[in-house]
This record gives sequence, C-alpha cells and structure tokens, in this order.
Amino acid sequence: MRRFLSAMVLLIGLPVYIVVAVTIVGQFERLPLVVEFVLYVVLGILWALPFRKLFRGIGKPDPDAPSSGEGN
Repeated sequence: MRRFLSAMVLLIGLPVYIVVAVTIVGQFERLPLVVEFVLYVVLGILWALPFRKLFRGIGKPDPDAPSSGEGN
C-alpha cells in the first residue's frame, strides 16, 4: 500500500506541486539567477518533507510479505 501511495504522490502530487511552485515564482518580477536557483532548490526539498515517512524504506522488501523460501 505504501508503494502505491508513494507512486501516486510522485505521479500526481509532484506535477501539481511543480505547477503551483512555478506559478508562485512567476508572480514575482524576474529574480536574479542565483536567487531563483536557490528558491527552486528550497521548493524542491520542501515538497518532500511531509512525505518522509511515506518514502522511507520504499526500496526495501516488504516485511509483511510472505518469504519466498516457505516452500508453498
């Protein structure tokens, strides 16, 4: 279930967040390149903070799944 939720966050939530972030940054007049770069880096990190626990351990095997060595 966590893999499904993390995939949905990446496939739906991240593009929506990108559109919102670009729209917000677009409301300001052109910022200096370094400031704009830092702003996008900070926004790129901030989107993932609420989902830390969801993404933690996604690449590891599911501890609740039956092991393949049970001889079924």
